[in-house]
Amino acid sequence: MNSKSIRWCIALMSVAFSSIAHAHPGHGGGMMAGIAHPLFGLDHLLAMVAVGIWAYQLGGRAKWLVPASFVALMAVAGGVGMAGIGLPMVEAGIAASVLVLGLLIAFAIRVTPAFGAGIVALFAIFHGHAHGAEMPLLGSAWQYGIGFIVSTAALHGLGMALGKGCAKQALWLRAAGAMVAATGAWMIAGA
Repeated sequence: MNSKSIRWCIALMSVAFSSIAHAHPGHGGGMMAGIAHPLFGLDHLLAMVAVGIWAYQLGGRAKWLVPASFVALMAVAGGVGMAGIGLPMVEAGIAASVLVLGLLIAFAIRVTPAFGAGIVALFAIFHGHAHGAEMPLLGSAWQYGIGFIVSTAALHGLGMALGKGCAKQALWLRAAGAMVAATGAWMIAGA
């Protein structure tokens, strides 16, 4: 194992064991609040990085289709949340996304790009709704929305880079997926 691969794997592990609080702290309004929201919730952070890792594992068209479908559905659901339209079991859906995405990585589950896009799109609905519903009262919906879209896309990119960095150490990647899944199980138990 070379030093570059070790650094990538350590970075992946640090994301999996991040001590960021599960709660979403209050942030100001506008774009910075949108950028911060996915970064300061362990549930969002793990799921969005996991989407990128799994997309890289799937390879081919999935590398762009899986993250793009997540971002697109998340943006739509964010608008629904901003409009105050309720969605049942949002936190449970988010926690389930962390569990399932971790398992998909841990077991290196292979599906077609379209099916993979559908799986993450379902989870994106819960993440997007949470982002939209938690928009600061005085924030600009457009700025906030652009912020969480940019932040999510960056986290997907980080996941893809981590997947690429650990590709030759499949055991490390699978272990990280198992840790993400365990975190999701813990979130479900606490939900």
